[in-house]
Amino acid sequence: MNYTVLRVWGIPIRVNISLIVFLPILAWLIGSGEQLAAYATVINSMTPATVSATDLGATDRWIIGTVAAVGLFVSVTIHELGHAWAAMRYDITVKSITLWLLGGLAHLGEVPKQWDREFWIAIAGPITSLLVGVVCIGALSVIPASATIVVFAVGFLAVMNLVMAVFNMLPAFPLDGGRVLRALLARNHSYVSATRTAARAGTLFAIVFIILGVIEFSPVLILIAVFIYVAATTESRTIVLDALLSGVAVTDLLGTPETVPVDATVDTVLPHLLSARRTDLAVADETGTIVGAITAPSLRSVPPAEYDTTTVGDIMTTDLPRVNSETSAFDALQALRRSPATVAFVERDGTLVGVLSNGDFTAALDVRRNAEPF
Repeated sequence: MNYTVLRVWGIPIRVNISLIVFLPILAWLIGSGEQLAAYATVINSMTPATVSATDLGATDRWIIGTVAAVGLFVSVTIHELGHAWAAMRYDITVKSITLWLLGGLAHLGEVPKQWDREFWIAIAGPITSLLVGVVCIGALSVIPASATIVVFAVGFLAVMNLVMAVFNMLPAFPLDGGRVLRALLARNHSYVSATRTAARAGTLFAIVFIILGVIEFSPVLILIAVFIYVAATTESRTIVLDALLSGVAVTDLLGTPETVPVDATVDTVLPHLLSARRTDLAVADETGTIVGAITAPSLRSVPPAEYDTTTVGDIMTTDLPRVNSETSAFDALQALRRSPATVAFVERDGTLVGVLSNGDFTAALDVRRNAEPF
């Protein structure tokens, strides 16, 4: 569940419920005595500041933890706005920026497949974080040493932004560094091949992170590893599907629509389904107009003893996703995957002209895999 908290350049900034739950925990982790002592050591070694956690009271620790936790996700937002700014320079729409438990994500209207565009969009985030870190370090040179809470908070943000910039540049797809790797590989290889290689690198990093997470008893590192693994494999498959279905429209998959009469009984329709090797077919009325579809779940709802008395009209489904016949097959497949249904109506000029199932996409993908050198 996401909540829109503000808009920047017309882009909605959304906060996921996971972050709302996690922020108080993060504030406590940052403000705890041992953590503050460790942060003080890092801040003192990397910045002009000199701070100590020994003289801080409980209230001071909570204030520092809260300010630093909120400031960290403000920094993440700025990082994502860096990506958004670069994307908009290439006239790519940024639908939203979502902040969640493990960071942030800028949702682009399209994935840039030109290597130079992806390179600059990907690297813009780490560059932005680096600049924010440098600004925070510069601020520490003018903040009075007596303002301990401010020095701690700004020093923490300086360190975290520098760490964010470095961590995101790891070639662990889909982190920014992984996208930079894919962009560079795409200069001399196909986009699909570059994605596969970058995804393999991401998988290797995920395995390393899981091992380190277990050794160090770090649940966050394990969560990051799982996220990288799932995101890398998912995007790799998505890019391959996009390439395989390139140039294919829904109407190309539909063929000649097969229909069954609305008044036919289930026992007379089953042989038709077997011969067509389908569990879903369009249902037409007496005028030939498609009015619904029979699906596997609707057929399973009929007891075998009632096959000869139950008509197709009794069990047909009318509440299915709809896709336009001219929609690209890839977009239609993505829409169907987002739906709990496995079948979608196909319409042309507002009129139903057939049904499309996951099986139709599978058959088309098999043909393209055998024909294309992916």
